[in-house]
Amino acid sequence: MHLPDSLQDLADSEAVRFLRRPKSILRICGGVFSLIVFSSLLTDGYQNRAESPQLHCVLNSNHVACSFAVGAGFLSFLSCLVFLALDAGESRITGTRFKTAFQLLDFILAVLWAGVWFVAFCFLARQWQHSKFKHFLLGNSSAKAAIAFAFFSVPVWIFQAYLAFQDLRDEAPVPYKRSLDEGGVVLNTLSPSSTTSPANPPTAGPNSVSYSSSALSPYLTASKAPRLAMMPDS
Repeated sequence: MHLPDSLQDLADSEAVRFLRRPKSILRICGGVFSLIVFSSLLTDGYQNRAESPQLHCVLNSNHVACSFAVGAGFLSFLSCLVFLALDAGESRITGTRFKTAFQLLDFILAVLWAGVWFVAFCFLARQWQHSKFKHFLLGNSSAKAAIAFAFFSVPVWIFQAYLAFQDLRDEAPVPYKRSLDEGGVVLNTLSPSSTTSPANPPTAGPNSVSYSSSALSPYLTASKAPRLAMMPDS
């Protein structure tokens, strides 16, 4: 399929390639699912009964269920936005420790959010099962959407945890690598192979002071015994 140059340049741009990454796609899907969960319950999740003007949660009139789903969805949506922004600037991160800490935090949060959404799905489905549909005229579709997308969020966050674990395993730094490298440099410097030999004498600069064996020979050689001179008889 032939594309115009402008569309081809757009497809090859850095932003499009970033959005086509599996991690970016999962973060966008997780953010959209979280947005659907908390927005559906926030708009139509609280309804009044036919005989009372007071608002009740459509999930078995349990305000804890609606509040939990709204809070989890909002925080999960913010988490996806923050990590998506950090992924965009990941190439500018030069510190190895900061990058490792970021990947470890990504893995821990992904595991936590997978557990939170699994608990949310079970809790919301349980409350919906005990709800009486005739008490509320509206809000049934919003409750079903919240339960469905809470379930869809579980595999999304599990896959995000898997990708974060792969990045953490592939790019984990070797402990004390810098110290070992510096120790190797010191050992190579002090090794016998690096010492000077008669075949390769060191070159002395104009301002350097060399202590050769000829300069030290008068002080290192053993002193000779004095000679006895024969005096002629007078």
